[in-house]
Amino acid sequence: MLYGSFMESRKERIYFTQNGISPEGLRAAELFSRTKNVDSFEPNVVLELLMLSNRFCCDEMKHACDSYLASLVDDMDSAVLLVEYGLEETSNLLVAACLQVFLRELPSSMHNPNVMRLFCSSEARERLELCGHASFLLYSFLSQIAMEEDMKSNTTVMLLERMGECANENWQKKLAFHQLGCVMLERKEYKDAQKWFEAAVNENHIYSLVGVARAKYKRGHKYKAYKLMNSLISDYPPSGWMYQERSLYSSGKEKNMDLYTATEMDPTLSYPYKHRAVSMVEEDKIGAAVSEINKIIGFKVSPDCLELRAWFFILLEDYEGALRDVRALLTLDPQYMMFFGKLHGDQLVELLRHHVQQWSQADCWMHLYDRWSSVDDIGSLAVVHHMLANDPGKSLLRFRQSLLLLR
Repeated sequence: MLYGSFMESRKERIYFTQNGISPEGLRAAELFSRTKNVDSFEPNVVLELLMLSNRFCCDEMKHACDSYLASLVDDMDSAVLLVEYGLEETSNLLVAACLQVFLRELPSSMHNPNVMRLFCSSEARERLELCGHASFLLYSFLSQIAMEEDMKSNTTVMLLERMGECANENWQKKLAFHQLGCVMLERKEYKDAQKWFEAAVNENHIYSLVGVARAKYKRGHKYKAYKLMNSLISDYPPSGWMYQERSLYSSGKEKNMDLYTATEMDPTLSYPYKHRAVSMVEEDKIGAAVSEINKIIGFKVSPDCLELRAWFFILLEDYEGALRDVRALLTLDPQYMMFFGKLHGDQLVELLRHHVQQWSQADCWMHLYDRWSSVDDIGSLAVVHHMLANDPGKSLLRFRQSLLLLR
């Protein structure tokens, strides 16, 4: 009966050689029918029972095998080995156990091709869906990790596409389409970026109009981008980011007016301060440029603003101030690349150290106390960064650094 359509019931001998079941598997199935337990069997026999139970709709046996195999999943190797069986036999518990291991090992598991092929294609998503594990939230989480790892990668694009396929509600489609537009923009695939941003706009995501304008601008349609931002400002309650965006497509006095309006409406936007500061440097007003960038750093510290101020200090030959800012930004982002991504921050630290007075560890403690007392967070971060370079294992310094970052 296991071989076909019950024709064997008329035969004196039944051959099981073509049904894919070993004698051990058949004996285990017979034993399970009496004990309702698979714990005494070898894993390969349980896998046979799982395939047998799934093929012949033996739900009780399938659940027992599924639970047992799920309990064996405890590391990446076992998860990669067993997940394929789970997907093939639609074993909910086994696939869930493997997914837990993959998610615990993020982001490193994202670089394992045997793991990513389980998520990235449409067929992979459909297989997960049959097991009850393909969800918008899962793909949203995976795509967020992928964007943080490498926004331009093919993996990021495929995960976001699967995220879009899982989107059912309006807000989910808005998010998926907008993020796909942002990734395509970063990849310089401007036509596709415009397509995805327009898809988000069709779902009534107004902010994606900015993406449409940016994509049009990158494709050489500057005036169309400007007109689109004009319409946005006219049709909706204006916000600072709208004027900031429109300034990208204008020049001269009109650009400056838009940037001042953006600052008035939203003082937390950093681009207007940076643009004005750079314009002042071009006019050889370096001191005024430092004052301008100080306005945003005073309440919103970011690596790019600190880098800009560091370059201003170098122009002023204030190497101590430049070194302070570079050390502070490396505390915020240890892998930060300066000078349009061509120079690592640590390299600039080495260059600047030769132009400033060298501090002993005792000097560092004194400077840290002074800056901590005067609530100079950037100065304090710079001193701690200097001290950790000399004594990386100092837990007290790590603690102080974490307090500063939290503040």
